[in-house]
Amino acid sequence: MDVSIRMISAASTVFWILLVGFFASAVYSVKDLHLSLGEPRLSLTTDGHAIISIPINIENMGYYNLGSFNIATKVADLNGAKITEGSTSVPIVERGSKITVLHNLTFSTSVLSESCIHYLFNDSSFMVTAKISLKLAETIPVQALSNFTVPWGAPFYNFQLGQPTIEPVNFTHLEITVPISFENHAPIDINGEISLYMYNSEAILVGRGESKIAAPQGNLYTGSILLYVQSSEILEKGAFEVYFSTQFMSYGPLVIPYDFGG
Repeated sequence: MDVSIRMISAASTVFWILLVGFFASAVYSVKDLHLSLGEPRLSLTTDGHAIISIPINIENMGYYNLGSFNIATKVADLNGAKITEGSTSVPIVERGSKITVLHNLTFSTSVLSESCIHYLFNDSSFMVTAKISLKLAETIPVQALSNFTVPWGAPFYNFQLGQPTIEPVNFTHLEITVPISFENHAPIDINGEISLYMYNSEAILVGRGESKIAAPQGNLYTGSILLYVQSSEILEKGAFEVYFSTQFMSYGPLVIPYDFGG
């Protein structure tokens, strides 16, 4: 009996020594594990979606395979409101391997015009929270948390209406030419239409016009919109309502006051 107990005790001791050694070597191999996030890139699609692509570089030079690798991310606007979230998983990263996983997050650009018009007219950024989890030696769970930003270029950066010019057409009507300008900082060419509605200070619609736009990425756009209005309805003050329609978003009205006497 004593011999059996001693044998069980010895076997138990060997088991725990091996177990502790395994965990120690698995944890030690973390020094040979390198994780890095590549530079996030943002692109726009013609069907109205934005895609944030994050390269994830995994270099496992440790003693054991990595199991259940997962990255879960959440994208928020400047106010912390969630825009989208997603996750990417890799079942096994074998020891001695180097891989790059592309983590994509997709959301409709309509959420920008609905919740934060700041993104349409101002360069800004998105806030990204990333949670990485994995199992060392496919056994020991490890987690890490990271926060970073993804830059955003506004499609209608510094949008302006210039000083209107007024030309008489006849005794009753006028032509009003309104210059428009903006810079396209978005990662895609902008094609579409800008519509302009002119209201006097009594909230009466006195004229409307539209202009096709084609603004290459990274370029300044200048153009104008022509309105044909009845001269008797023109008052000194009022407001323009601007509507934007492109291949990936629609927004309006942007209200811009005018003062012909100022």
